[in-house]
Amino acid sequence: MRMRVSGVVAIVGLASAPWLLAQERDFSKVEVVPQKVAEGIFMMTGAGGNLGVSVGPDGVFLIDDQYAPLTEKIKAAITTVSDKPIRFVFNTHWHGDHTGGNENLGKAGALIVAHDNVRVRMSVEQFMAAFGQKVPAAPKVALPVVTFNDAVTFHLNDQEIAAFHVAPAHTDGDAVIHFKKADVIHTGDIFFNGLYPFIDVGSGGGIEGTIAAADRILALCGEKTKLIPGHGPLASKADLVVYREMLVGIRAQVKPLVAAGKTLEEVQAAKPTAAFDEKWGKGFLKPEQFAGIVYASLKKM
Repeated sequence: MRMRVSGVVAIVGLASAPWLLAQERDFSKVEVVPQKVAEGIFMMTGAGGNLGVSVGPDGVFLIDDQYAPLTEKIKAAITTVSDKPIRFVFNTHWHGDHTGGNENLGKAGALIVAHDNVRVRMSVEQFMAAFGQKVPAAPKVALPVVTFNDAVTFHLNDQEIAAFHVAPAHTDGDAVIHFKKADVIHTGDIFFNGLYPFIDVGSGGGIEGTIAAADRILALCGEKTKLIPGHGPLASKADLVVYREMLVGIRAQVKPLVAAGKTLEEVQAAKPTAAFDEKWGKGFLKPEQFAGIVYASLKKM
């Protein structure tokens, strides 16, 4: 059943999605620039997932590392805010636009940390059904050295950095990182700010879990909490509330169609995302593609 349902997503044309396919990128034109989020904490964009950086006397704590060709640019950007080495690399999940720099940084001595399922998936070849792409196993030096099942806490740079796993959402290995003192949360790809999210159904993700994970993050948020999303600009609690409302609204449109036995084509023709397309449908995922992902997710249940 999983093979058949996951294949549905490939039909909707995700094979051209540029944020995952490193070989289609011209990295020479990518700029990596730190954006201050709070004292000692920065968000960095480039190509791929948004980076989180904690700096201070204890060293650099880096959340995700984008693609391998960007490692030197990422390191150079970090040197503008810290003269300390990168001690920890924390992967929010296994996708290559978040783990592609692991090998370079692992060789440089950084300790790589992630949820158990991230190491499991990176250790063997994966097939991204949504993209029709095989992802080879990562070399040993790129694998997380420390893994956890439920939660892990770092005490670094005068911060309590609490990382916790959520039930399958974007993938089955998602982790959220909460800088408690600074009131900053890195959501990984649970949250795409301002665009329809890619939910990797083939890697255990689903619309229900994504909504549940958003709820769990919202429970930690105050009105001044700053959120570093997996993709999109720096966000607030209000932005995540609107995102969750979009997910719930589209699920409500697609769920009865799935229950009625409608096909993928019939679901897409019904335009279940129409009320949200103006705000959310201008990213790399088109409305019919996201409808296909929600369909595949609900069909799998």
